[in-house]
Amino acid sequence: MTETPTADGGEQPETDGTDRPTVLVPLAVLEGESLPPGGPELLANARVVLLGYHVLPEQTATEQAREQFGETAMSKLTEFADRLTAAGADVETRLVFTHDKETTIDRLIYEYDSLAVLVPNSAERVDSVLVALRGTIGVGRNTRLVAGLFADSDVDVTLYHTVGEGESPDDGASFLNGVKADLVERGIAADRIETVVEDADVPIDAIAGRAESHDAVVMGETDPSVTTFVFGMPSEQVAERFLGPVLVVQRERPDE
Repeated sequence: MTETPTADGGEQPETDGTDRPTVLVPLAVLEGESLPPGGPELLANARVVLLGYHVLPEQTATEQAREQFGETAMSKLTEFADRLTAAGADVETRLVFTHDKETTIDRLIYEYDSLAVLVPNSAERVDSVLVALRGTIGVGRNTRLVAGLFADSDVDVTLYHTVGEGESPDDGASFLNGVKADLVERGIAADRIETVVEDADVPIDAIAGRAESHDAVVMGETDPSVTTFVFGMPSEQVAERFLGPVLVVQRERPDE
């Protein structure tokens, strides 16, 4: 695996980015994947790690690929980074040629302490966000992301919870009210937050159905394998059925 040095995506805003959530945006730049419409608006208040990656056949040397394709790939990344910076984001770019996409993305999530990973579907504009919450574990990371991205915007937030086994609708409502209070404390106006509790046989179907009336989805990671979740589990199922972007909030890395 080879990588280019970290590079800035253009002139940076004057803010030091202390309260900005870090979001990893992986793009297969040499396969035509690009920063989708609505991406810059969605991530305007984020610290964005823009990862351009290209997966190589085992027999292809990464150094050879970088010499052959590196300039073209970095040109595309720089173009995307400039769009993000113009919207207000802090941006870092990384270009990686690798034989193992999952391991590369997983490593960079932790290297940058990324709060979330973006599944980059498009959104013409971002007026409303569905935040699907399954339980109390890691919920603080969800509220950090949502408040960090949207506290200074006019985006409406819907907190959504499906009732689990042994849980009553009142339990779910109490849970979401606590999350709402946290978001209000973090700067989101109470009248911009709606709470919805539902008893659903198939939660993923319910989330996908609810997502249709929103511009983006925020979901928490539910599997210890970060990349398996992002690219092969519920978030992918939602992303395949929902045309907008999906932000997958990562679990906090356990102490080693």
